[in-house]
Amino acid sequence: MDLSILFRGVVIGFSIAAPVGPIGVLCIRRTLTEGRASGLVSGLGAASADALYGCVAGFGLTFLSNLLITRQTELRLAGGLFLVYLALKTFMSRPSHTTAEASGRGLLGAYLSTFVLTLTNPMTIISFAAIFAGLGLAEGSGNYASAVLLVLGVFIGSALWWLLLSGGVGVFREKFSTGGLRWLNRLSGVVIGFFGLLALGSFLKL
Repeated sequence: MDLSILFRGVVIGFSIAAPVGPIGVLCIRRTLTEGRASGLVSGLGAASADALYGCVAGFGLTFLSNLLITRQTELRLAGGLFLVYLALKTFMSRPSHTTAEASGRGLLGAYLSTFVLTLTNPMTIISFAAIFAGLGLAEGSGNYASAVLLVLGVFIGSALWWLLLSGGVGVFREKFSTGGLRWLNRLSGVVIGFFGLLALGSFLKL
């Protein structure tokens, strides 16, 4: 087992997850309003989607990759609309200090929402394909053991970022008053809506 490949996957996964975008905003907001578990599970949804896209690139699933890329117009539209929906829902949410950690249904919804949202960005496949090609693990190499290690590392690295983010943000949760949480919901809604409008704008340019 080449642990250096696993380590490279961890670095790649962490680097892909770290830039703050709509998923990061959702994770922060859910951590502060619903608890660390909700924020972490939201991040794990994105990490799972990243790992899935890594599998598509690493194992040379050309048909699925081409299908997602050729359907990027529809996916961007769906992703943009979903972000706008989440923005409105977040903006209108009433603040509560009740955590969602005991609610399996709520945690499942948090996981699925970020999983689906991440999947609506097919350009992620291109990023993984380029990374895998640079590491000599592109399709046709037949080095599936190395591809498995790299994909596993991607998931671990991405999950590590979400664990650190939700844990760090969770420290400040009790410091927010009801009024502060209300403004947090509104600010998060505006930021997520901005990302949604950007996605819809890119869809109109296609």
